[in-house]
Amino acid sequence: MSLESTYTTLSREVAAADARLIAVSKTHPVALIQQLYDLGHRDFGENRAEELAEKAPQLPDDIRWHFIGHLQRNKVKLITPLVHLVHSGDSLRLLRELDRKADDRRIDVLLQFHIAQEESKYGLSRGTARELLEEVGVDPLHHVRITGVMGMATNTDDGAQVESEFRELHEIFRELKERYFADDPAFTEISMGMSGDYAIALRQGSTLVRIGSLLFGARNG
Repeated sequence: MSLESTYTTLSREVAAADARLIAVSKTHPVALIQQLYDLGHRDFGENRAEELAEKAPQLPDDIRWHFIGHLQRNKVKLITPLVHLVHSGDSLRLLRELDRKADDRRIDVLLQFHIAQEESKYGLSRGTARELLEEVGVDPLHHVRITGVMGMATNTDDGAQVESEFRELHEIFRELKERYFADDPAFTEISMGMSGDYAIALRQGSTLVRIGSLLFGARNG
């Protein structure tokens, strides 16, 4: 199918589940991003700070850039002027660095949780997340706003396992909402689901699905 027909089908499916589609444009050229932008899409995801910093000036200013990869603290300054939402808030040190580099901007961040079986994936545990939020309660962030959670499921064909991991992330979201964000209307996002498992994620309450290869084809690098 063409990009237009694939996008139309996917965006309708995602919208029907009350979620938003993040078009993961990492490794893909500016021209392809522009093509999807011209179809009306505005939310794009990148996972390398240098790539985001290179692409953003070449594209319209109203794109909402989502940083979805592991973010090193020494790369924070590259993305803070550009990013709409950081999905990969995996440590208090990173959140503090984002806070320092934000200048007068507000930066929305999701807490990334390790829900998969693979040890190579980044993310907080329930315990480390509680420690982080207790510390933030004592010494608040001034420019960073925590707006939800993110997680990546195990790369497996076992749909039941993936469903269980996404269910766990939704449970974590509910626990944090009740304990730390009950009075915060901004804490609403559950970022889970990619090209291979987004349908399962939508069933488990995802509000943001990160889809690349289904839209753009195989990565260029």
